[in-house]
Amino acid sequence: MKPGRGQMTEAKSQKMRICVTGLRGLPGVMGGIESHCEQIFPRLAKLGGDFDITIVGRRPYVGNKAYDCQGIRVVPLPAARNKYLEAISNTTLAVFYARFLLKAHLVHIHGIGPALLGPLVRILGMKLVVTHHGQDFARAKWNALAKWVLRLGERCAIKAAHRVIVVSKSVTEELRRRYQERQVRISYIPNGATELAADPAIGEEMVQLRALGLKPGGYVLAVGRLVPEKAFHLLIDAFRAAKPDCKLAIVGRADHDDDYSRKLLAEAGDDVVFCGFQRHGVLRILYRNAGLFVLPSTHEGLPIAALEAANFGVPMMLSDIQANLDIGLGPQNYFASGHVHALAAKLRQDFRSFQIDAQEIGRRFDWDAITEATQKVYADLAAA
Repeated sequence: MKPGRGQMTEAKSQKMRICVTGLRGLPGVMGGIESHCEQIFPRLAKLGGDFDITIVGRRPYVGNKAYDCQGIRVVPLPAARNKYLEAISNTTLAVFYARFLLKAHLVHIHGIGPALLGPLVRILGMKLVVTHHGQDFARAKWNALAKWVLRLGERCAIKAAHRVIVVSKSVTEELRRRYQERQVRISYIPNGATELAADPAIGEEMVQLRALGLKPGGYVLAVGRLVPEKAFHLLIDAFRAAKPDCKLAIVGRADHDDDYSRKLLAEAGDDVVFCGFQRHGVLRILYRNAGLFVLPSTHEGLPIAALEAANFGVPMMLSDIQANLDIGLGPQNYFASGHVHALAAKLRQDFRSFQIDAQEIGRRFDWDAITEATQKVYADLAAA
């Protein structure tokens, strides 16, 4: 449904009001979508332009009061504390908040699950942008019904959105093949290689490492949520089979406590350290001092953790799923996904053989260029 004449006149005479939803909140909230938004939206605020951006967060993660974050207004709304209903419940409230309280001209939904609300955005007369962060129906944590719903969410995104932003090059190409009549609306705008800022309040690097039982160069680092598709169980098995002369440090936690995360945490020992969720300052220290970064995932969108590690020039190994191949590292930096023995064989090698070209990755995955591309999407829709 197109906006009414009065709403269009208002949109052209003042800043375009944009409501962003589908994320838990920012800053410092765990998750790939959250990391993406934390890089994009403060940069958009600095660029200026005729946009007034409000982010809707989830109260369980960011509290109950609205606040400003680097020039962006964040409004927390309720969300069900259930892995199946959390995102959709919050996004439903966000859409009505956008239309009737914020009086937004455009809603930007992040993720194909929340994109189920895309048709409602159109019915309520607002423009719609969806960022497709990955084919979540491929994640191991979802049951058959949830996977069907997520596939429907992807279809809603493509059919209802004025523009779809896709962070993965290979998924962009797939969607353009599947929806040829809408391919001009589908844009590839990737995630970026984040340079995490130092935090003077954290203190000395060696103190932080010792507190976690680690030493510079003496650990393999993995970063991500404790969910099956990150395959940290496989990494632990491979690490213990390889027996390298170092420790394995896993940074992250589960969104919702479950059997998988409990079983994984039970694997902790002298050789395997679970560091929990860490904010940017400590994460920067962990990247800078790692001997090797490993991402064994069986599913990703475009992994921000790998791009963060690449920005620090950490030697790295990634599973050979398509999303990781899209980063474009050398053949030596990949191993067969799901194969413990293939990963163990790599872990027995000299970690220096897995060096990467940090500058080249930084050029291809630059947050400033990504922000400008996102701003152009908004500007095109404002002018339409």
